[in-house]
Amino acid sequence: MSILTLSRRFSRDDGLQRMLLALACLLFLLALVLPLGQILHTALFDEQGNFAGLDNLRRYLLTPSLLYSLTNTLTMGLLVTLIVTGLAFIYAYAITRTRMPCRGLFKVLAMMPVLAPSLLPAISLVYLFGNQGVLRHWLLGESIYGPIGIVLGLSFWAFPHAVMLLSTAMGATDGRLFEACRVLRGGPVRAFFQVTLPGIKYALLSTLMVVFTMVITDFGVPKVIGGQYPVLATDIYKQVVGQQNFAMGALISTLLLLPALLAFIADSWLQRRNKPLIDSRSQPYHPAPNRWRDGLLLGYCSLIALALLAVIGMAAYASVVQFWPYNLGLTLSHYRFDLIDGWQAYGNSLRLAGMTALFGTLCIFLIAYLVEKGQGQHGWRKLLHAMAMIPLAVPGLVLGLAYIFFFNRPDNPLNVLYGGMTLLVVSTVMHFYTVGHLTAITALKQLPAEIEAIAASLKISRFKAMRRVSLPMCLPAVLDVAIYLFVNAMTTVSAVVFLYGSDTMLASIAVLNLDDSGNIAPAAAMAMLIFITALTARLLHLAASHGLLRLTQSWRHTP
Repeated sequence: MSILTLSRRFSRDDGLQRMLLALACLLFLLALVLPLGQILHTALFDEQGNFAGLDNLRRYLLTPSLLYSLTNTLTMGLLVTLIVTGLAFIYAYAITRTRMPCRGLFKVLAMMPVLAPSLLPAISLVYLFGNQGVLRHWLLGESIYGPIGIVLGLSFWAFPHAVMLLSTAMGATDGRLFEACRVLRGGPVRAFFQVTLPGIKYALLSTLMVVFTMVITDFGVPKVIGGQYPVLATDIYKQVVGQQNFAMGALISTLLLLPALLAFIADSWLQRRNKPLIDSRSQPYHPAPNRWRDGLLLGYCSLIALALLAVIGMAAYASVVQFWPYNLGLTLSHYRFDLIDGWQAYGNSLRLAGMTALFGTLCIFLIAYLVEKGQGQHGWRKLLHAMAMIPLAVPGLVLGLAYIFFFNRPDNPLNVLYGGMTLLVVSTVMHFYTVGHLTAITALKQLPAEIEAIAASLKISRFKAMRRVSLPMCLPAVLDVAIYLFVNAMTTVSAVVFLYGSDTMLASIAVLNLDDSGNIAPAAAMAMLIFITALTARLLHLAASHGLLRLTQSWRHTP
């Protein structure tokens, strides 16, 4: 092949890369940057376009109930963060640093709340500790509707995320450090404070940031069980849906965005300072058995797992009870969803989850490939990576409200998307984009850079090499991204609560509406249907992954 033909091939690759980079930047501009800019404009300017930000802020600060919500949000955020991080730390330590039996089982049980919408624990807590709950006497006369319910519900919901972060950090340990501590006659206490804690300090701080952000931005738990205890997330919903006060809703959204953004910046700073503690000479840590330690931690993990199963089990039981608590006979009538077209909502959720997993995964992997393996255009690739990190700091409720202000404007030609499935898919992909992007980037970083060089020497397009080589090698990460998007699309509430139409009602929104109307048993049934679907999808993902990886990843096991 001549040099001219080769240069044309490279020119086509470069031209295609430029086009894809431009399209990706346009996607982020329309689906993220402009909507967030519109919400800031709505919060700071009046309908005539005059700057009114200080007036809106003054009205907010002079409204005692709204200011009270800000204090409540920060209080709940700090309290739940400390509780969850403490419980998860001990749990993660037990499954990674001990010889406790059934460690794998306890790790699986800790992840079960991820498969449920945040509305499920709130509904279950009503049946457990509500006015007619089976364990209402445990609260010693206090009400579950308020701070107690919010703390318990959000702790259930945030616990698996904290366990994942901490167990990953504790699992990446150089066994030589513990051996050196033992040789120097350091006991387990000294090893804990001089090896364990220094090794995970950044992961611990990162966990605090992540849990705090999740707690202050959640909408489902305080909406169902918050009672008369307002927080910022429920205030946004009341201002927009209840009072049609979009300017105040935008201002509150901006206030909710600030602590999440600060936590994101702090977490990014911690990640840059975090240096790997293992290298090619590191050895895995194999903890020695300790009868008393392992026994105590087995009891602790059993109590935590029992509490998690009790919450899910109570919701499952409530969904098949005829009339709580007067008729405890079992029935499946609540799954008929007579009061709403529940099966249509469930079908819409399946469509949303499937389309989000398919198109979201393709989009995420392609953009991650452009960022990590692209040639030239360093400025555009860095810009694209920076925009891909923004969704992690944007609460779902704020993103959904931003879509109202941007896509529901009559002068916006994209207005035709509002209320349709396409916009729901775009908002869901954008809401959960960053985690998938980082997963794909991590997988691509593990591939040798020689792949693109060999493709160039063989006169093969780099995008063909991506499809034939890089994509199959990254298949485990691609499958993880797909199931992550599917499960979150099934369970999300906050990002879509403002965006659905009459024909695009979702199952998670149906749970919210049923609970609002006092039909708690059908709400529990719909929440359990979402949980069962997510669990089934996860099991199918594991089975499909095993089969596909045997076909495409045999090189990993070839001697």
